[in-house]
Amino acid sequence: MNDPLPAAPMPDTIANDLALAIHEHRLMPGTKLSEEELGEIYGVSRTIIRAALQRLAHDRLVELKRNRGAYVAQPTVREAREVFEARALLEPRTARSAAERITEDDLAALQRHIDEEHAAIDDGEAGRALFLSGQFHLEIARIADQATITEFITQLVARSSLIIALYWHRRGALCESHAHHALMRAFAERDADLAEELMKNHLLDLLSSLDLRNRTSAPASLREALGA
Repeated sequence: MNDPLPAAPMPDTIANDLALAIHEHRLMPGTKLSEEELGEIYGVSRTIIRAALQRLAHDRLVELKRNRGAYVAQPTVREAREVFEARALLEPRTARSAAERITEDDLAALQRHIDEEHAAIDDGEAGRALFLSGQFHLEIARIADQATITEFITQLVARSSLIIALYWHRRGALCESHAHHALMRAFAERDADLAEELMKNHLLDLLSSLDLRNRTSAPASLREALGA
């Protein structure tokens, strides 16, 4: 008997795959997301691709331009400032709540994120390291157990990935920063005041790392970016 053919990927699977490529900076802001080419890469119809792109547009990772198609979003300078200023308002309080609620299992989960981030840096995978850095922040929001705020932070972290791809001029800052390690110590000591202050300083430092001048990035080949 012949083995059954593998099922074609569904819109959510494709959307998650494209989102990961965007977060890891394999698909740069401004890259055109051709429905026809994506359909060939994933072996699905344009209808399924269109549904995946609609979900990414809802998450503001993709822009759907009338009569021109879909593109990886390109945040403006104003949007860049607003995103990081919003994070600096929300995440310090989330860090405080996390420090008050954190368990040993939570600490272990955060440490795994840091270890994976450093492994990516050692392997020269800067885009993946940035993605894992964002996941570290989302894990803190999860520990804080503030579902509504976590939804906002999830969107802001996703937008931050695009902003960093366009505007970050101190790319070594993430690799050299001890901010996450300092936060880990504050969490381990259940020091809510310190966790709140460290998170605020960390996000303001990230904002200062942005070169907020209007610019565009070079689009990448879809097949190359998606490993097709």
